Amino acid sequence: MKTAVILFPGTNRDRDVCVALEAATGAAPDVVWHADSALPACDLIVVPGGFSYGDYLRSGAMAAHSPIMREVVTAAVKGTPVLGICNGFQILTETGLLPGALMPNAGLKFVCKDVAVRVENSQTLFTSRYETGQTLSFPVAHGDGNYFAAEDVLDRLEAEGRIAFRYCAANGDASGNPNGSIRDIAGIFNETKTVLGLMPHPENAVEAALGNDDGCGLFEGMAEALA
Repeated sequence: MKTAVILFPGTNRDRDVCVALEAATGAAPDVVWHADSALPACDLIVVPGGFSYGDYLRSGAMAAHSPIMREVVTAAVKGTPVLGICNGFQILTETGLLPGALMPNAGLKFVCKDVAVRVENSQTLFTSRYETGQTLSFPVAHGDGNYFAAEDVLDRLEAEGRIAFRYCAANGDASGNPNGSIRDIAGIFNETKTVLGLMPHPENAVEAALGNDDGCGLFEGMAEALA
């Protein structure tokens, strides 16, 4: 399985994602610079977290128009799976690969802590190692994670099983939202469920020795599905 990780000025979770991908797949990803105009042959593209272009103008807005993202969009439209984490999620909404927008957190404060998320759909290449309704713990670290979309878009996401994760309390109840995200949404899929964007960081929850390996299921599930 071949993977590619997109790197922008201001990205700061590329190393974390590369470590998680290599552990799951047995092969180091190709790291692709934002100014490149071609992608290597790959089975999965990851747009990692950080603060691309310093979040200038709007989080993800400038990165969405970089040369490499034009290639990512083309590959995604053709069916190559794409995972966007935190700033990667913001970038994917800015490109139009995912609907909605990520606004400043409720309370206008940066949030950095572990949060509980509930798996809403386990029947995808990203979530097959989890059970629907399972509660996981992932770190978050963002200032613009407040997901918003129009009501008709939200209803369509619900009806089509395109909500991947919701913020919840540790016992799975509907509470614990860290940023004001509408309907407690923490992650969503595109129409074909081959593109996933989420604000929490599963790549920072892959080491049992560090206290949390809940993210392993996501990376191992992708590796199994795409092998």
